Amino acid sequence: MSKTDFNENKKRIGILGGTFNPPHMGHLIIAEQVADQLGLERILFMPDAKPPHVDHKGSIDAIERERMVALSIEGNALFQMEECELERGGISYTYDSVKFLKKCHPDYELYFIIGGDMVAYLPKWHKIDQLVKMVHFVGVAREGYPQNSPYPITWVDIPLINISSTLIRQKLSQHCSIKYLVPAAVEKYIYERGLYGV
Repeated sequence: MSKTDFNENKKRIGILGGTFNPPHMGHLIIAEQVADQLGLERILFMPDAKPPHVDHKGSIDAIERERMVALSIEGNALFQMEECELERGGISYTYDSVKFLKKCHPDYELYFIIGGDMVAYLPKWHKIDQLVKMVHFVGVAREGYPQNSPYPITWVDIPLINISSTLIRQKLSQHCSIKYLVPAAVEKYIYERGLYGV
C-alpha cells in the first residue's frame, strides 16, 4: 500500500477501537503504520465500554483501560483519545460511534482499523450494510486469518506482530515479564494498580 493510492486532497482520520485489555505495542505499531501509509492526519484510539461481539475476557473496569490507553499514546501528537463509547456506556456498537464521529468531523473521511481476526466477524456487526457506506474499513493482517471479506476492505501491510492482549494477560497470570510487550508506562500502571491479579 502506498500513500499515493489515495486522493491527497481529502482529509482523513483513522479510528482504532477495541477493548484494550490491556493496550500493547502491537496497537501502537498498527496505528503508526496505517497513519503513515494512508496519510491520515490522526488516529483516534476508542476504547469500548462493552464489546457486543466478543467474550468479555475478564475485562477490567473501563476507567482502568482508558487510563492505560492514555499512557500508551502520550507523547505521540498523531494519536488522540476518543471517549464517545465510554461516555455512552452500555454495549459499544461501531455503527453508533461512527454516526457520532461523522457529525463531529463532517469534513473528514473516516478509516476504521480492524485486525484480520475481526474481518470474519463483519457480517455479524450491527447495521453493517449501512456502516460500510459511512466508513472505510482498513484491515491489518493477523497470522492464521485470510484476507478476504464480502465487504470492501483496504488492506495495509504492516510487520506481523504476534502480540495480543490475551497473551499479555496470560503472561501476567504466569508471573512472566511483559517488558517490551506493552509501553513502559502501562507496565508500571498494571503493577501499581494490581491489575490482572498481579
